[in-house]
Amino acid sequence: MSDPTVSRRDFLKTSAVTLSAGSAILASSERLYAAGSDTIRVGLIGCGGRGTGAARDLVTGAEGIEIVAMGDLAPDRLATSRAQLAERIAPQLKVTDATAFSGFDAYQRVIASDVHMVIMATPPHFRPVHLKAAIDAGRHVFMEKPVAVDPVGIRAVMAAADLAAQQNLAIVAGTQRRHDPMYIEMMKRVHDGALGEIIGGQVYWNQGGLWKFDRTPGMSDMEWQIRNWLYFTWLSGDHIVEQHIHNIDVANWAMGGHPVRANGVGGRQVRVDPAYGHIFDHFCVELEYANGAHVLSMCRQQDGTSRHVGEQFQGVRGRAASTDRTAEITGAAQWTWPSPEQRVNPYVQEHTDLIAGIRAGKPLNEGRQVAESTLSAILAREAAYTGRAITWDEIANADLDLTPGPMQFGPIAIPLVPQPGVTKLERPAFGHAMEVGR
Repeated sequence: MSDPTVSRRDFLKTSAVTLSAGSAILASSERLYAAGSDTIRVGLIGCGGRGTGAARDLVTGAEGIEIVAMGDLAPDRLATSRAQLAERIAPQLKVTDATAFSGFDAYQRVIASDVHMVIMATPPHFRPVHLKAAIDAGRHVFMEKPVAVDPVGIRAVMAAADLAAQQNLAIVAGTQRRHDPMYIEMMKRVHDGALGEIIGGQVYWNQGGLWKFDRTPGMSDMEWQIRNWLYFTWLSGDHIVEQHIHNIDVANWAMGGHPVRANGVGGRQVRVDPAYGHIFDHFCVELEYANGAHVLSMCRQQDGTSRHVGEQFQGVRGRAASTDRTAEITGAAQWTWPSPEQRVNPYVQEHTDLIAGIRAGKPLNEGRQVAESTLSAILAREAAYTGRAITWDEIANADLDLTPGPMQFGPIAIPLVPQPGVTKLERPAFGHAMEVGR
């Protein structure tokens, strides 16, 4: 942020731009998009691999798009992303040195540029603040999942989503299965009663390890943690939130709502080196839904293990099962996805749907939907972290804010690994204990 002494909580209570200014921008935007052929100017916030990929997917999925501004905390990542986009989407890349920003206030400068829409792909911790600033300024939004790492952030995202609905602004999230024809067709049948009442299910994201960023001499605690963001709960939410949200979102979709209670276990068996921060490397959590159905949620990131990513649900009339490539229903209403030769790319389709809605004057708003799925994953995480059953009402109303302090380079505490039976739901940002900054 521009003023590092302003807390995230305080920022989320105030508007960066007046609603009247946002409404004026919106009014002109609606007239612009009505013709359906005018250029939509886009700013990219967060220039890592996912942000760069999202910018490519956007211009692949829709005509009349220009990327006109970019921002990232790190100048080197900004430069790398800009060079990669220049190779891949040169005709649509209109970023100049004057519209390429770095630093903690880069998001504000991108939003203040002459853009109609922003892509948000920074580490998830920053999403609530960035989303509020964008909606206050009257910008349409594509934001990567998850959309927060704690209940305080979730409540801010929901408030921004409600404001976006009032202002007719689009919010589309990176839960691309919601835009995948295969998943859509399966869910239509599930909701039409192909399974009957769902009595249980299992959702999985089990795989090997991912990347890590090694600390270099002279690098501050803050910079190292942000560059190595996957391994710090305050930045990523832990991998059950950052990655497994996809499958938990499918469970909520199938069940028609969020879980009401979670109970489970998790831990750190393989990634025990401090280079991997303090997150767990495995979780196994039982999610209970309003009708009494229990869905098993399992995720793992451990090298040398097998990969299994998918979902299945059991009902009184049949069973539905899906992966990222196949889907089928067995039982009373048999169905199999026909596997067309040219599968729709859901990472592109979500942008196609986003732009189509904007141009039609009927913008999609997935803000509350993805916030609920993110909070469902946070609920599961906290059940494992604390070692006790937690209800939806408890997590939804919890005053848990994982922000470590002012957003500025320098020393910050390095959290210890959560300990079930010791770690509490209501706790300081870094849990029950911490090391001093190194």
